Amino acid sequence: MASWAAAWPQRTVGAKIGAALAAGLNATLNRTTLNGTMLNRAARSASQNGAIAAPRRCMPGAPEIYFRKAIDNSRLVRAVDLKVKREMRLFTATVVVCCLMALVYLGQHCSSIEYGYKIEDLRSSRDQAAQVNHTLRLEEATLKDPERINVLAGNLGLALPAVGQVQHMDEGDARDSGAPVMARADSGSVISVSN
Repeated sequence: MASWAAAWPQRTVGAKIGAALAAGLNATLNRTTLNGTMLNRAARSASQNGAIAAPRRCMPGAPEIYFRKAIDNSRLVRAVDLKVKREMRLFTATVVVCCLMALVYLGQHCSSIEYGYKIEDLRSSRDQAAQVNHTLRLEEATLKDPERINVLAGNLGLALPAVGQVQHMDEGDARDSGAPVMARADSGSVISVSN
């Protein structure tokens, strides 16, 4: 493959490079093919030195050979900079402290949210227990109603005691003094129920 630089007339190559540099067309020279790298180098050296240099002449179709030189830097040792090392330790300690503070804040925030949920659960169970307690008090009041008890007793065949059938013990009885009490039978205290 022939180079397009080799196809130019040799007497006008330097003039064309100078015109391209003067017009500010370095970008077009940087986009040339592999064989045009000599023009790029010449243009760069000309722009650095301030003088226009003629490009190297090459034979058309002659391959350009580049050798890669491997450099072994494994024996090089970097000098320790104590100031940078101290700054890195300080930066690491600062980041660790900030992370610990963030973790403590997040832990407290999550625990406060968890306690909020527990408090709401306890409030709802307290309200439910209060409602059950209110329902039970209403049921107790309903069951203690004397009219209801009279109706149920009438359904079972029970009647109110007659006058004199019930004997109340005196308040100043011997039970309060702790002395033994004798049992006695009284004929008026027997209630008979007919079936």
